[in-house]
Amino acid sequence: MCGIAGYQGCRKLSEDRIHDCLGLMWRRGPDQRNSYHHQFGDRHTHLLHSRLSIIDLDERASQPFSVGPAVLVFNGELYNYVELKKSLSRQGVAFRTTSDTEVLLQMLIERGWQGLDECEGMWAFGWYNEQDGLLVLGRDRFGEKPLYLFRDETGLYFGSEIKFIAALLGGWPAINYQHLYRFMVNGYKSLYKKREGFFQGVQELAAGSVLMIDQSGAESETRYWDFSPAASERVSLEEAVAGTREALSESVRLRLRADVPLAVCLSGGVDSNALAGIAKKTLAYDLHAFTIVNEDARYEEQEMVTESVSALELRHTPIRMQTAGFLPGLRRLVRQHDAPVYTITAYAHWLLMEAVAEHGYRVAFGGVGADELFSGYFDHQLLYMAEIAADEGLLARSIGNWERHVKPIVRNPFLQNPRAFIEEPGLRDHIFLRAETFGEFMQPSWSEIFAEADYPVGLLRRRMLNELFHEVVPVILHEEDLNAMHYSIENRSPFLDRKLFEWSLRIPTRHLVREGAAKAVLRAAVRGVVPDTILDNRRKVGFNAPIHAFLDVADPAVREQLLDRSPIFDLVRRDRIEALLAKQELPNSESKFLFNVLSSKMFLEEFAGS
Repeated sequence: MCGIAGYQGCRKLSEDRIHDCLGLMWRRGPDQRNSYHHQFGDRHTHLLHSRLSIIDLDERASQPFSVGPAVLVFNGELYNYVELKKSLSRQGVAFRTTSDTEVLLQMLIERGWQGLDECEGMWAFGWYNEQDGLLVLGRDRFGEKPLYLFRDETGLYFGSEIKFIAALLGGWPAINYQHLYRFMVNGYKSLYKKREGFFQGVQELAAGSVLMIDQSGAESETRYWDFSPAASERVSLEEAVAGTREALSESVRLRLRADVPLAVCLSGGVDSNALAGIAKKTLAYDLHAFTIVNEDARYEEQEMVTESVSALELRHTPIRMQTAGFLPGLRRLVRQHDAPVYTITAYAHWLLMEAVAEHGYRVAFGGVGADELFSGYFDHQLLYMAEIAADEGLLARSIGNWERHVKPIVRNPFLQNPRAFIEEPGLRDHIFLRAETFGEFMQPSWSEIFAEADYPVGLLRRRMLNELFHEVVPVILHEEDLNAMHYSIENRSPFLDRKLFEWSLRIPTRHLVREGAAKAVLRAAVRGVVPDTILDNRRKVGFNAPIHAFLDVADPAVREQLLDRSPIFDLVRRDRIEALLAKQELPNSESKFLFNVLSSKMFLEEFAGS
């Protein structure tokens, strides 16, 4: 895990800009920072790298890494580098390090960017060939590692963080106010539906893609990975469970590879406990677990966490949420993210990463992606009912289980009818909840029609794939990457594994929910390594937090900071925000909206004049 940045174009960047950028990159790579420059014809290529040593800690594995005319800067981990190295060695390729960096570079040399199809891992890289001036930028399948792009009349800038691009560019691009409106009104699920961000002209390289820039500056972007989303009705429940157990165990085994110890971010849910259980019980890895303790009854999971820690015999560090220091801490996080903080959960995760770093860990893993592979959200259960509606007996049993186990804890008003998607398959009002109301808080009022990618599958799978690639997982990956790298920690996500994902697509929808419990296949796959009390608990909490866990709006000093003069009130009606703060209790939708405005307020105050 590292930081990368670079430029290719008609100018040679000044040493001052290179120095400034490397100075900003130290959190992503505190162990070593280097830069590289090459001129091919009238075009200049700059590659910058900062290293967080995880595999092959020796200086010999530092970057930019070169073999002959090929040069690589790489952020991420190639988890199956051991197997790929053996394959390359049989072809006569010689290695001088034990790093995954050298393996990735040799794969690119020997097999071109098409060799990425054989790679399992997370990456953002720049690969340059001095012989022909070709620059190739690449990003992993699920977009775990960020790679931002910005173009001007001189060429292309790129980096793991926007601040790196700003340093090389010599200034910040202009703010994209439409994206700011989108975030405040529609919420975080709207942010990755289009390839734009909070700064004009800045976009991310698409996940699963490579961008090639030739000696003339001509660009071409190509996907190196696609998938077939069709489930196989021939897969039995027993086969689905066995295949999931095998694929997930292999994914965890690969992601435990490191020359430094690992920690796990643990909750009381199935996802993180599945990973911890496999690591400890199946693979005999000694784990240290870190947990956010939430005293709000809607989110509290302490009993389940205690059960897991005891049953799995984990070392454990709990971190309590508190209001002290929240506002200055959130502002610091906004500066780190170069954007509004998308969710208050990200602040809780940041506290978690702080504790992980204080205990000396450089790698942590968590359960991102399980809900989107195996079903996990409340609307998934209703979408499931729409898909099995033709089987009247199964539907009746499913509705009965839902009414007993799920309905009592569903707060979203659009999800309280078990036949919601049977009656209206296109219902999506629950996603941008109350967006029409919040649009009237803006000045002028603002709105945008909901849209989703149309994958050729059933209702439930289409929703899960939209969440995986466009709505939920990109948001979590963005925030967890920046939070972890603030403390020089590599964040790993074992559910985001190509073979596990492709196997999950083969599982028939009818297996995903059973007896009122989502993730039925995953629960069965880890039974025996995860405590039954956790597997049998249908309550869906997730890694979440209410705004009042951190923000004491009754405190006059807090209210004053929230309502003081700010460029945000050129966009948002101040009187409406004042009315929200006066409420004793906020429903989930208003709590999230208030946080979005607060986060956007800090973003404008930090960056509007940059």
